[in-house]
Amino acid sequence: MKKKFLSLLFGLILLPNLSLAGEPGYNPGDVTFVLLSAALVFLMTPGLALFYGGMVRRKNVLNTVAMSFIAIVVVSLQWILIGYTLSFGNDIKGIIGDFSYLGLKNVMDLTVSNLPGYVFVVFQLMFAIITAAIISGSVVERMSFAAWIVFIALWTTLVYDPLAHMVWGGGILFNLPALDFAGGTVVHISSGVSGLVAALILGKRKEGENAPLMPHNLPLTILGAGLLWFGWFGFNAGSALAANNLAALAFINTNTSAVMAALAWALAEWLHRRKVTVLGIATGAVAGLVAVTPAAGFVTPTSSVFIGLVGGVLVYIAVGILKAKLNYDDSLDAFGCHGVGGIWGAIATGIFATKAVNPAGADGVLYGNFGQLLNQLAGVGLAIVLAVVGTVIILKLIGIFLPLRVKDEAESIGLDITVHGEDAYKDLIFTGKSVPFS
Repeated sequence: MKKKFLSLLFGLILLPNLSLAGEPGYNPGDVTFVLLSAALVFLMTPGLALFYGGMVRRKNVLNTVAMSFIAIVVVSLQWILIGYTLSFGNDIKGIIGDFSYLGLKNVMDLTVSNLPGYVFVVFQLMFAIITAAIISGSVVERMSFAAWIVFIALWTTLVYDPLAHMVWGGGILFNLPALDFAGGTVVHISSGVSGLVAALILGKRKEGENAPLMPHNLPLTILGAGLLWFGWFGFNAGSALAANNLAALAFINTNTSAVMAALAWALAEWLHRRKVTVLGIATGAVAGLVAVTPAAGFVTPTSSVFIGLVGGVLVYIAVGILKAKLNYDDSLDAFGCHGVGGIWGAIATGIFATKAVNPAGADGVLYGNFGQLLNQLAGVGLAIVLAVVGTVIILKLIGIFLPLRVKDEAESIGLDITVHGEDAYKDLIFTGKSVPFS
């Protein structure tokens, strides 16, 4: 018994120093941390489904949730077959990767930032999934489900993959460099701008012209926001690709920006409408999470306070004021939150970045390097152009073969019943009488 105890104790002492079996040089702690971070990022997509699902009307909640879940299915397959190699294959003209890793061939022998190739592949996959899912927030309650499936497959291939390569995979923005620690440009600007373009092409929801489109279940939305916030720690801290102090900094900056943006939104809403809504607090937190994403590993915690403050106010103005004035139907504010928040975050990175916290980054304007702000603006501009042009071409192409919108009758009845043949809720029973949810 004593020998077994000593053997177990000896093994526990040596375990942190052991390499993965047959894979010398990999740190098990880093591998575990990044895999857990990938799982957290995966959780963000179901969280987004609930966040969006609570904000639509009762008759469309299942369809809204399904748009996020089908993104998991479609993008996972796309990423394995062709997406990863287009994003991180050997550089072609600074625009796209080659077919070195087609079908994930040769990945077994790949090392990325001292991680096994498959670890990096699965971590990046989760980013590609949620990017496509975010776009759905602009087109829910009216887009054809079949057209949506085709759209996210083509959009991920033609917009997301090239942009990921340009920024992270050794392309032109990587070499500029335009800094993007965890996806402000690659994820949020691309999805937000594409969502706006898709909303304009599809047109406004019919019933919204005559009646307010009110959220049907705000507790569901708050739960989704909480899951997004939780998963975002993997999103940003995991992008350090190691269990180290940089990951901890990104974690702190992520939470700091979120709470500051939630507070800023609440203050802006009270000044504007004399009310502080629960939906507003949750949306403000998400705005702060979006804004700090590109900067999380390049700025100090104090800077993240300012990033969240400005991000919360800007997104409130975009969502609460400009959308009504410009009269476009960005259904759940994918552009207002992710597009506007992502643009501010990219610009803020060029202002607040400092090599004092991350020598692998660059100094921003506050540290004497105005050129970095220009680099960030170049990244923003290229992302916007690619998202606009790519989305227009893809939707026009799909429209030749498939209707982009459901029929007016289906929209009126609700997409849960007409598209999926399901109803999200049973009727409530009060004193023997059946009372449906409104």
